[in-house]
Amino acid sequence: MNYEDNPKSIKFYVKRFLINNKDRFTGKKIVDFPAGNGITSRLIKEIGATPYPFDLFPEYFNIEGLKCRRANITSGIPLEQNFADAVICQEGIEHFADQFNALKEFNRILKPGGILLVTTPNYSNIRAKLSYLLSESERFNSIMAPNELDSVWMSKQDITDEIYFGHIFLIGIQKLRVLARLAGFKIKKVHFTRAKSTSVLLLPFFYPFIYFSNWIAFRKNLRKNKNYDEKIKREVYGEIFKLATNIKILTGGDLMVEFEKEKESAEIGKFLKSQHKEFGVT
Repeated sequence: MNYEDNPKSIKFYVKRFLINNKDRFTGKKIVDFPAGNGITSRLIKEIGATPYPFDLFPEYFNIEGLKCRRANITSGIPLEQNFADAVICQEGIEHFADQFNALKEFNRILKPGGILLVTTPNYSNIRAKLSYLLSESERFNSIMAPNELDSVWMSKQDITDEIYFGHIFLIGIQKLRVLARLAGFKIKKVHFTRAKSTSVLLLPFFYPFIYFSNWIAFRKNLRKNKNYDEKIKREVYGEIFKLATNIKILTGGDLMVEFEKEKESAEIGKFLKSQHKEFGVT
């Protein structure tokens, strides 16, 4: 069975997303980064969109009729500003050392209102939370914490001086949300993929604690932070609370988040307020 037809693979859900949104994406320009072996680029082409595949190691790309170009997210994707209608970052962000600047780069190449689809192993499900508590690893009892022996997935200095790291930079829904917001995106939809049995079994034991601890924090923070009015605080803290207590996120095997470009990343600073005293203020 091909990966894109296997419900255990994230490619299955990306394929379903593309097919379900075929009318929206037909004739559009979609950047696939990292493109890997090219399955997603092929699917993009099959729905009538134009794929633009990039990867740190395009040597692995293997789709006839399409060419993958080398790109390093650290130095940027070689496309002009406001070029693409959509970007798919499939199982990539957990490998990026500088996730904030990566999101800003995706914002730069996207048109206003453009779509960014991010998929990544779900570091916000209950099993992952327990794994971090026990050993700071991705999977307790089977995977060691990130280390220099297991976490270097590719180092080809004759091709590039960049190292392709493993899951050193796993990211949960809350950090992904705030980095995306600060890069100019808003969450359009969190897509549910599949449930992890361990997280489902743990849910009845942990969910009451998760819900009430987040509810208490939500109520306390509504009374704090006088820099913002009540409506804005309810909107931001409310979204955080809903994500923290979302049963599908707490049990899902993968995060699959659809973002929409709301602002240019360079404009975000105009809307932020300092929480600490500014320079020269005593």
